[in-house]
Amino acid sequence: MKMKINKEFIEKIPKTDLHLHLDGSLRLSTLIDLARENGVKLPAYDEKGLQRLVFKNKYASLTEYLKGFLYTTAVLQKESALERVGYELAQDNQNEGVRYIEVRFAPQLHQNARMSCIDVLAALNRGLDRAKVEFNSRAQVKSGAEPPFEYGIIACAMRMFDYGFSEYFDNLLKVHAYSERKWIFSLASQELVRAAVEARMTLTLPIVGFDLAGAEAGYPAGDHAQAYALAHKHFLKKTVHAGEAYGPESIFQAITDLHADRIGHAVYLFDADMIKSPEIKDKKAYIANLVQFIADRRITIEVCLTSNLQTNPAIHSLAEHSFKHMRKAKLSATFCTDNRTVSQTTVSAEILKAVQAFHITPKELKNFVIYGFKRSFFPGSYIKKREYVHQIIEYYEKIEKQFL
Repeated sequence: MKMKINKEFIEKIPKTDLHLHLDGSLRLSTLIDLARENGVKLPAYDEKGLQRLVFKNKYASLTEYLKGFLYTTAVLQKESALERVGYELAQDNQNEGVRYIEVRFAPQLHQNARMSCIDVLAALNRGLDRAKVEFNSRAQVKSGAEPPFEYGIIACAMRMFDYGFSEYFDNLLKVHAYSERKWIFSLASQELVRAAVEARMTLTLPIVGFDLAGAEAGYPAGDHAQAYALAHKHFLKKTVHAGEAYGPESIFQAITDLHADRIGHAVYLFDADMIKSPEIKDKKAYIANLVQFIADRRITIEVCLTSNLQTNPAIHSLAEHSFKHMRKAKLSATFCTDNRTVSQTTVSAEILKAVQAFHITPKELKNFVIYGFKRSFFPGSYIKKREYVHQIIEYYEKIEKQFL
């Protein structure tokens, strides 16, 4: 008997979210509470108003999409706020069957006179850990009937910044001449690596990876090669936003100069028209070699369907998304939300959209979901990760049998 994939099945199976931005995933009710508490002005103080004015179903541009982050980062300037949002984000994922998340954010956007970078990381971890302990104290988990909830934290550096990004970045620009901006951006990324490593070593925080976000055009990943080399030497796993708004060359640089283990988005991986370098004569061969390199090394792509559709006017429907080519090439890919609030989505919703748009079979879906666990930057030992993945697979197959 062939199993039918439906919403109920998707919500019950264990899932991951490996590309999950903290500041894009606040509960709207919490955003309103924190704004009132901290005197942050919002365009509206009710959820429907915020959805109409800021957090929409569709956006005119990436610039409009990013507007919401001005409000969310503004309310996350205290340890109590970071702890609360981390706790609630873990709960929201647990409630839809997500058993493993990697929360990424730029700690330097929250660093100020009251909080060091390490304070910021520790505050978020307290919230995530509290939610984890509560969930794993449930009888179903303690008995082994269900797999536990686990998480990791990814420290995210910025490709570029200007005055007004945060107190930390403003102070850095005041100290150094802005004419040396590339050096300043690189320096900030290196400082973040050092802070992340110290937080992991001294406080045993589950800092599992390092990321790079921000505008790709004009701000190449190679400018941050020193930071990634430092992360590599300290055993931090590496992911990079690449190919979201730029072509295959950005992805190439992420995996060659920064040695990325995973790639965020990679929307333009297969788009020869997006190749800008005049030195690349055979664009099709370049893409074929790049895809082969990614496939051979099982570099996993963090696919964010809704987010890409909202920010990229060239994609008119999900059926046009480059995931169809990733699937055909048998690449390791997993479905992620990017920003639960800004994109008004969940992991379950992303998977359901993918199943409907690409007619994914039950066997394929299982592979994509399990890729998320296998290619995660799991904070425990390799042996513990294997045990966890096996437990996840057993639980997944148990759910499958219920829907036959």
